[in-house]
Amino acid sequence: MVSRTPTKAPPSPKLGAGAGPVTPSKPSPSPVARGRRHALRHRLSPGTTKRRGSPLKSISSAPAAVAATFDRSLRSCRRRLLKLFARLAVLGSPRKRRAAAAGFQRLRSPSPPPPPPSRSPAVRAQSAALPPLPSPGKRTLFLDLDETLIHSQTDPPPARFDFTVRPVIGGQAVTFYVAKRPGVDAFLSAAAESFEVVVFTAGLQEYASLVLDRLDPDGELFSHRLYRGACRDAGDGRLVKDLAATGRALDRAVIVDDNPNAYALQPENAIPVAPFVDDDNDQELHRVMAFLDVAAGYEDTREAIRYYQDLLAAS
Repeated sequence: MVSRTPTKAPPSPKLGAGAGPVTPSKPSPSPVARGRRHALRHRLSPGTTKRRGSPLKSISSAPAAVAATFDRSLRSCRRRLLKLFARLAVLGSPRKRRAAAAGFQRLRSPSPPPPPPSRSPAVRAQSAALPPLPSPGKRTLFLDLDETLIHSQTDPPPARFDFTVRPVIGGQAVTFYVAKRPGVDAFLSAAAESFEVVVFTAGLQEYASLVLDRLDPDGELFSHRLYRGACRDAGDGRLVKDLAATGRALDRAVIVDDNPNAYALQPENAIPVAPFVDDDNDQELHRVMAFLDVAAGYEDTREAIRYYQDLLAAS
């Protein structure tokens, strides 16, 4: 017969008097654990552990590539700095800040305005050639106008003047106060009896024609009028009166002028006079009238001029 009473576990060994505690024994590691420990000791051993290389050693191993990389980095950094400084310069003034607000566009300076139109009056071109003489063999007397027959000036008016003219020059009316040279009326009347009298002036036609109308209101004294447009430009600002261009024979021509540049091409045909301004005791035209009397006895007026100049030099 089987007993139903459970079997009791064997009693624990009792500790004897003075005996210490019994240390349980450690279980032995399994083969898998032993393999893992072996692998870990293998990795940690100095002979088998692989150390990472130093960055300096890597740089020294590839110097060309590293130098190229540094060079590219420096160039990129420099470009960025230049852009930054350029923007800071643009923002340095209020005007440039306004330009920067418009999108950092460089504004071009406006072109200078065109110069105003010249106020210099246009000179009418005029041929110096004169029509044929109605009386062949008659001598021709060329007379200058300003400072030879008259003197004129603009405002302020002088203390003495004989009449005024108001030509329109350059689109503007200008008042000229004109003083006649002493003896001019008598001189012109006497000259017109023996000579073909031609006024040859460097003055503008708009002005000179009005003055000549006052000196010869009936048109009986002056046979022809030559103005600035008939003068030759010497190229240095001088205006020259070429008597040969008039078509008159030089051995039958005389020019009276206060400006030596005017007769520079034919000085042997000239009777110089002193410039007239405002001298009430001026006697130049009286001396020229004396020459007209002398010239009547000469076929070549140039010989008469030489004789007249010798008389003046001797006196």
